[in-house]
Amino acid sequence: MADSYLSPLLISLRTVIVATVITFFLGIAAARWMAHYNGKFKNLIDGLFISPLVLPPTVVGLGLLLLFGKNGPIGAFLSLFDTSVVFSWPATVISATVMSFPLMYMTSLGAFEQVDSHIEDAARTLGASEWRVFWSVTMPLAWSGVAAATVLSLARCLGEFGATLMLAGNIPGKTTTIPLAIYFSIQAGDLNQALVFVGIVLVIAFGTLAATAYWKGKAYSARMPLMTREKVE
Repeated sequence: MADSYLSPLLISLRTVIVATVITFFLGIAAARWMAHYNGKFKNLIDGLFISPLVLPPTVVGLGLLLLFGKNGPIGAFLSLFDTSVVFSWPATVISATVMSFPLMYMTSLGAFEQVDSHIEDAARTLGASEWRVFWSVTMPLAWSGVAAATVLSLARCLGEFGATLMLAGNIPGKTTTIPLAIYFSIQAGDLNQALVFVGIVLVIAFGTLAATAYWKGKAYSARMPLMTREKVE
């Protein structure tokens, strides 16, 4: 009985941690690039990055299944090494990463666009490399927004259902995350178990909202001196 509660929780926590880390680096890399990219394909690329947020999760899951399935380009390549992603734990990570990426990307992009480019240029004139400018100047100034983006991505990873079901399936002890456990508990008529998982999700969700509000407050407080100085000038 205890395992039926513990297993989905542990699988979800592992998935959330790994997917959030991957999304963090992919999201800030994409956001940083798009913040300085002005090519003719900017809108197309931006739409591609955001598309998982507006498409039904099952559609995204089907797309992932076509990519990672045996006949898909990535799946066919992995099969050369006798490896398959479909219906495995890594599939839960891939699904959560893809579905949470738009939140990380959009929020981080907004944070980077708020950074005063003159400060970055000043660091460059002092001989700092682009890598150092980003990590020593841009990231500290945008950190409140990036942190909020990370928290939102974490919450999205935790709640991912549709794409995970399509790509990873529902294999007890292997791919059954909390959202899947809730759905199939209801299907099996076990309302008590479903409510326990709902309670866990609610606690984490409210904690996430509180953390997001905290980081937004910090971002606003950090901008207040600048806004006051601009008014004085």
